[in-house]
Amino acid sequence: MDYAHKLITVEEALSKVKTGDQIVTGLGSAEARLFVMNLHTIADRVNNVTITNCLPMCDAPFIKEEYKDSFNVDGWFYSPALRKAHKNGNISFIPNHLHLAGSKRLHHVTPDLYVGACSMPDKHGYVSLSLSNTYEKMTIDQAKLVILEINPNMPYTYGDVELHINKIDYLIEADYPVPVLPEVQSNEKDEKIGQYIASYIQDGDCIQLGIGGIPNAVANYLHDKKDLGVHTEMLTTGLMRLAKLGVITGEKKTLHRGKMVATFALGTQELYDYLDHNPAIMILDGSYVNDPAIIGLNDHQISINTTLEIDLTGQCCSESIGSLQFSGTGGQADTAIGAQNSKEGKSFIALYSTAMVKNPLTGEREEVSKIVPQLKPGAAVTLSRNDVDFVVTEYGVAALRGTNIRERVHRLIAIAHPDYREDLLKQAKDLGILM
Repeated sequence: MDYAHKLITVEEALSKVKTGDQIVTGLGSAEARLFVMNLHTIADRVNNVTITNCLPMCDAPFIKEEYKDSFNVDGWFYSPALRKAHKNGNISFIPNHLHLAGSKRLHHVTPDLYVGACSMPDKHGYVSLSLSNTYEKMTIDQAKLVILEINPNMPYTYGDVELHINKIDYLIEADYPVPVLPEVQSNEKDEKIGQYIASYIQDGDCIQLGIGGIPNAVANYLHDKKDLGVHTEMLTTGLMRLAKLGVITGEKKTLHRGKMVATFALGTQELYDYLDHNPAIMILDGSYVNDPAIIGLNDHQISINTTLEIDLTGQCCSESIGSLQFSGTGGQADTAIGAQNSKEGKSFIALYSTAMVKNPLTGEREEVSKIVPQLKPGAAVTLSRNDVDFVVTEYGVAALRGTNIRERVHRLIAIAHPDYREDLLKQAKDLGILM
């Protein structure tokens, strides 16, 4: 299909941005890379332009302090670039559960412009939003102007990510490599945690995995399983490998049988090649995929997430270090609650028992327990103690579902690092958590 009449240059796209505009771009590798990497070039003629993004992969110049009068960033999930730039004062986090991120934002703000990445148009005139439909398509429906970067390197995925070019105002031709997320090698702690979690997963279970050494280790210990299914927020390289091995078939799923369901994908080039025109993959709207009620329709749903710190009652802080925003809530609560809605479902929260952190007084790094009597002042509670299920460290598994506070304290101390157990018990008594 001829689309030449919709083509514009990135400079022409930038000329459409006005002072005070609200701009939304895609999640992760669905970000409009050409647009955001050149946005700073119009800083001298606009101010108070707000860009809403989620896990941006580009270290774009517009977030630098020198451009803070021209641009603000509202982020659903911080990446390293946003963490670094947060101190500039023009970057702010949007508290959210991922399945409601798009709809709640649209309730608050009507976007003037949506810019994102997509596949090349097919012979019928459809592009695929490719690697994310977490909030992208619902935002496109509401945006006053829609500009997409068509890129032959973006995989053509299926689900509800297809969009006819008649729904798009302008197209920019692009040819950049799709941003990849390198695989993280699992360490000894990851391996132990991975073994513990994998021992709970049975043939035919439906799984959700995230990113990092622990989820990768879990995937490595699932090679002997059969007929696993996938209903996950993020489709990863580890899940792709299990599918290639025949471990994931989806044949036992009770929802979307035979399909791997996700709301976005992020990983290696091998993953992107696997996704391209693969009818076994469904990239669906995040408001559907991450809805705990929908997740619960999958029997034997297993949710596996990680946290930064957990207190002795089970409150999980997975997104901040004290009051400093580190990442985001994402779909942790969505998937943890959804798995427990499921028939025979289970939710796992994993963490190392300790971490090396810088002492603010000495500047030296020292080991601290990540299982603590109380969360740091200002810490965000990502998963409430009401919704925690299994907690896993390299020292074992604490089953917390239905337990009282006294039981939780003892079970969590039992999987803490041995060097901290006695002090944790003492502090629990001193604080009145235990009497």
